[in-house]
Amino acid sequence: MNGFALPAWLKVGGAQALAAPALIVLMLGMMILPLPPILLDLLFSFNIALSVIILMTSLYTVKPLDFMAFPAVLLMSTMLRLSLNVASTRVVLTDGHTGAGAAGQVIEAFGHFLIGGNYTVGIVVFVILTIINFTVVTKGAGRIAEVGARFALDAMPGKQMAIDADLNAGLIGEADARARRLEVSREAEFYGAMDGASKYVRGDAIAGIIVTIVNIVGGLVVGMLQHDMVFDAALKNYTLLAIGDGLVAQIPSLVISIAAGVVVSRVANEQDVGSQLVGQLFAKPQVLAITAAIIGGFGLIPGMPHLPFLLLAVLLGFGAKWAQRRVAEREQAVEAPAAPPATIEAEEAGWQDIVPVDTLGLEVGFRLIPLVDAAQGGELLKRIKGVRRKFAQEVGFLAPPVHIRDNLELRPGGYRITLKGVEIGAGEAHASQFMAIDPGMVGGPLEGESTTDPAFGLPAFWIEEARRAHAQALGYTVVDASTVIATHLNHLVTRHAAELLGRSEVQQLLEHLERDTPKLTEDLVPKQMSLSALQKVLQNLLAEGVHIRDMRTIVECLCEHAPQAKDPADLTEAVRAALGRAIVQQLFPAPAELAVLALDAPLERVLMGALQAGGSALEPGLADTLSDQAARAVQRQEQSGLAAVLLVPAPLRPLLSRFLRRSLPQLSVLSHSEVPESRNVRITALIGAQ
Repeated sequence: MNGFALPAWLKVGGAQALAAPALIVLMLGMMILPLPPILLDLLFSFNIALSVIILMTSLYTVKPLDFMAFPAVLLMSTMLRLSLNVASTRVVLTDGHTGAGAAGQVIEAFGHFLIGGNYTVGIVVFVILTIINFTVVTKGAGRIAEVGARFALDAMPGKQMAIDADLNAGLIGEADARARRLEVSREAEFYGAMDGASKYVRGDAIAGIIVTIVNIVGGLVVGMLQHDMVFDAALKNYTLLAIGDGLVAQIPSLVISIAAGVVVSRVANEQDVGSQLVGQLFAKPQVLAITAAIIGGFGLIPGMPHLPFLLLAVLLGFGAKWAQRRVAEREQAVEAPAAPPATIEAEEAGWQDIVPVDTLGLEVGFRLIPLVDAAQGGELLKRIKGVRRKFAQEVGFLAPPVHIRDNLELRPGGYRITLKGVEIGAGEAHASQFMAIDPGMVGGPLEGESTTDPAFGLPAFWIEEARRAHAQALGYTVVDASTVIATHLNHLVTRHAAELLGRSEVQQLLEHLERDTPKLTEDLVPKQMSLSALQKVLQNLLAEGVHIRDMRTIVECLCEHAPQAKDPADLTEAVRAALGRAIVQQLFPAPAELAVLALDAPLERVLMGALQAGGSALEPGLADTLSDQAARAVQRQEQSGLAAVLLVPAPLRPLLSRFLRRSLPQLSVLSHSEVPESRNVRITALIGAQ
């Protein structure tokens, strides 16, 4: 026995997976193969037990999605009943002449004990059950499922937007958002499936009537023609069998129809149906007391049955008294904590009082709240989500979520953007207006409130929507308030990318790279350099506007140079040389020649001499001259429509980049080692030339 093991498909999970195929094979077998009466009894008993299990499960279900398999269960149970009808019909028509027990004891019991052996009563009871099931329970449950499916589909976009809003605001994580989206889609699919599954129950009721009529008519034909039975005996015998067969199938059908109605008609909360009924029907003492008085009045009317009405009135009176006692106990429990002891001391401060600072934050005035409220059609949340996606695609890592909150201290239309709790940008927007930005080549002025584009400082106007087409015709770039704020946020996030790259983001970058090249990341961190040193190198690249999308090249370069160089600045220069083609492509997207600024030869020799002498700072007079001439050269370069790029020898690049970055943030400093050999260089101006 020690060497024997069950196959994987026979273990617990596999056995459960075989339940549905086994049931389908069983149903097909019942339709094709003749079944003995004892097996029919077992299957009919199983059908009744299954219907009770389904009803009890639906009563103790808190939310409809907790019984998500109900549409499939409804289909399978319906097909099981129809298969039993086919099997029992075969037995009734084959052996029905032998007596009421020909089709098993279950059908005989329903034919004799439940309807008293009177086939007229059986027909009436069967018709009533069928009418109740077909016209009341099934039709109502199907209508509720249809309306529920329609409302679930209509509400799906709003629920998805609410989930996106909570995700962008940082209230939930990616896993929670994914689970909530899945729940919304499952809810719509559930109601749609219930709408279709209810048609099976209606078809089952119709099939039950047809099968019963066929059993009666076919039984009369078989009994009279094949077994020489007289009409009265054949009618009584086959009618009792047919009605018993119909009832033993129709009663479970009615039970499952009630279960379907319970599932689709309930409103989800944290209680099951029984707790809701008891807690809401019998919780108000006034209702019970008034009902007891009315029922007691009926019992005092002459000619009325006094005992049932008066007994029920007494029970309702005791129920009202019990409910009143429960209400008083709840009120005392609520009022008890309202009077704390007078000598209570102030609670000591704890670590829970420390509120973490949001990495990225957006605070808005009260007039801008509609822009961040998805229920009011606000588009800003969607734009911020697009900003994060664009940033991740262009820069190379995912920026932290933007936490949005209102701030009554701001101007009504004002907003401010914070980085680690410190303001890095602010502006003002009008929720119902558009900003017309002057790109420099417009055909005329506009009527509106004069302002400045907060992202790039271009002149602009706030205009009404009616003037939008006129502004576009004049050459203005017209955007709505959400786009203005999102563009400003995107500009600031890109500008402060180095500060947004923390240790957790670097770790996630390595884990993302490790999926494709696990050995590469293992060789670098922590064998050759620490995670903090890698973070510093990446921050140096981002501080100069270099994207870090090509993490594979960065890591390979660091693996090559980290054993010899430990200074992050030296490693940064090595990585820049490895990324030279990408850096040049970023600054000069077109494949044309590189139009750049350069240093005059004497100035270059002076700077090289100062660097070789160990100086890390420039002499004040030289620094002023270099700064002024670089500013004028950059201005001329931008007026010519060219990128502001300074090309210098590799040893000078770090020094000049640090020096010029503060006064000329738009100027990029390239080294000769970063320019690919396939690109031609054209010097447009020399800095330092007389």
